[in-house]
Formats: sequence, C-alpha cells, structure tokens
Amino acid sequence: MAGLNAGIAFAAGVASFISPCCLPLYPSYLSYITGLSVQQLRGGSDSKEVRLRTFSHTLAFILGFSAVFYTLGLGAGLLGELFHSQRELIRQISAVLIIAMGLVLLGIFRPQFLMRERKLQLGQRPAGYVGSFLLGIGFSAGWSPCIGPILTAIIALSVSDHEAWFTMITAYSAGFALPFFGLAFFIGGSRRILKYSGALMKLGGLLMIGMGILLFTNQMFRITIWLQSITPDWLTI
Repeated sequence: MAGLNAGIAFAAGVASFISPCCLPLYPSYLSYITGLSVQQLRGGSDSKEVRLRTFSHTLAFILGFSAVFYTLGLGAGLLGELFHSQRELIRQISAVLIIAMGLVLLGIFRPQFLMRERKLQLGQRPAGYVGSFLLGIGFSAGWSPCIGPILTAIIALSVSDHEAWFTMITAYSAGFALPFFGLAFFIGGSRRILKYSGALMKLGGLLMIGMGILLFTNQMFRITIWLQSITPDWLTI
C-alpha cells in the first residue's frame, strides 16, 4: 500500500505543477529566481553559464518548497500516530476530505474561501541562493485553488497512513520538482502543456473522488489489484 500511495503522491505532484494556477506563472517564477529574463532563458539554453545558473537556483527554490511540504507531512504523520487508536475514524475523515477536494477541482464544490489565492509575502527578495530558497518557501506556504486541494488530499492520505508520510511527501515533491527542472531548459514547452492543464485538473478531481470513496470503504487494495491486472508479465518477474 505504501508503494501505491507513493505513486499517487508522485502523480499529484505532477498535477500540481501543470495546474492552471502554476504552469502559466512558471516562466515568470523561473525568471525571478534566476535573475534572467524569459528571453535570456530561452535564448541561452545552450549556454553553460545559463544552464548552471538555472539549475542551481531552481534547486534552491525546490528545496525551499520541499521544506514546507515535509513540515506539513511531519505534522500529518504525528497527528495520525497520535490518534492511531482512532485510525478507522481518521481514515474516513481523510476520505471525506479527499472527496471534497476532488469536488473543488471539478468545480462542483466552490466555497469562496477556497477560491482565493493566499501566498506568504516575504517582502524584498534576498540575493542569491538564499533568496531562491525563501521564494520556494513563500511559494508553498500558502493556498491556491488548484494546488491547495491536491496537496490537502496528500496530507489527508498521510494522516490515514502515518507511517508512510515521508515516502508520500518525497514522492509528491519529486513529482512537482522533476517537470519544474525539465521545463527550465525547454520553457516553450509550458505553452503546449497549458492547453491541457484544465482538462487534467478535471481528471484529477475525478480520480481523487474515486480514491476517496475507496479509502472510505477501506477498498484501496482494489487499485493494487487493478494495477497488477494491467501490468505486463515481464514487469512482474
């Protein structure tokens, strides 16, 4: 089950990155953390200096937002462990929360307080890698209508399976970080992905609702059975 949850968390991280709340702003974020214009980033992708600067500042930014994710995951794990004796209730509450967040992504459930974007304002950006790290913290220490529900679902899953919180948060951070790194050298690709991001959010919402129902009824193992049924024999050897 831990492997299944890690796979779900990784997919959730990718979905968070390509969401309509994040992907359109990606070139601006990348330009801000590197101190290079979007034109310089596009035109200098073959330059060793530009690649090194992009890579190093992106890594600092990713470490910043990962620090917040791990802090939230640790809190979720401790909460799940504290109420371990009530694990059935915790599982059902987590499932209801995941279903609610899925409905938010589908646009069926849209409470106004969840539709407003809230970001931690850090004031003047410090120079260098410290500034990129702090920008990563500011980026993740807030709420957006797209990323917030997805991350909330992963945190809820971490509470219900508190022993796997570290694995899930690592997978989620990796799912967000890998495309962030990849597109840093192919900025033009973000525009091609953007036209599919809305539909992918809807699909993610449907999957979250399905996962929440299975979690509520304690039938998550059925996903494992289904995955095994579609896995080629040569991969199971």
